[in-house]
Amino acid sequence: MEFATVVWFHGGGITGGNKEIPKRLTEQGIAVVGVNYRLYPKVKAPVYIEDAAAAIAWVFKNIDKYGGDPNKIFLSGHSAGGYLASMVGMDKNYLAAHDIDANSIAGLIPFSGHTITHFTVRQERGIEGTQPVIDSLAPLYHVRADAPPLLLITGDRELELLGRYEENAYMMRMMKVAGHKDTRIYEMDGYGHGMTEPAFPLLIEEMRRVVKMTIEDTH
Repeated sequence: MEFATVVWFHGGGITGGNKEIPKRLTEQGIAVVGVNYRLYPKVKAPVYIEDAAAAIAWVFKNIDKYGGDPNKIFLSGHSAGGYLASMVGMDKNYLAAHDIDANSIAGLIPFSGHTITHFTVRQERGIEGTQPVIDSLAPLYHVRADAPPLLLITGDRELELLGRYEENAYMMRMMKVAGHKDTRIYEMDGYGHGMTEPAFPLLIEEMRRVVKMTIEDTH
């Protein structure tokens, strides 16, 4: 059976960090693709989102050569990485540039990602980090009923970065209002922004759930 793949984007505020293969995701019967993308201030928005889309497009066009199933590609990442996964999954234009329909993504599983416009994008424009913005560079701006399954995972609302849980909860609510049937949110009680370790099993479980659901739908 062809395996499922998760494309994983590292965190670091779009200003730092490096590609990584989280150890907890290895030896799970899935492929993990760790991605680098160009960082601010060397590039500005939306170049790093375009880089993320190019990497995802490569996986769509090549994973079958390695034994993977192009219908089982999931996007995930922590913090800035969660934001990039969500942006490419929600705004269909980024993958459309590579002749790929974003709805072909099997599922979106961002960890503690911005759903509003990223604070580094706001910084580029001279806007304070405490001032929320929702525009075309916000996943929230692109809520739609036909998006892939969405599992939002954040740390504890009292321990997270400012407003991070709440903006994800708002995304969940607005996806439901838009008519999306498969959006859920997990708040990792007792964990702050660095909540990746306890969240990895949730990512694996979500991938298995969606794959099982897809198999059942085709039979």
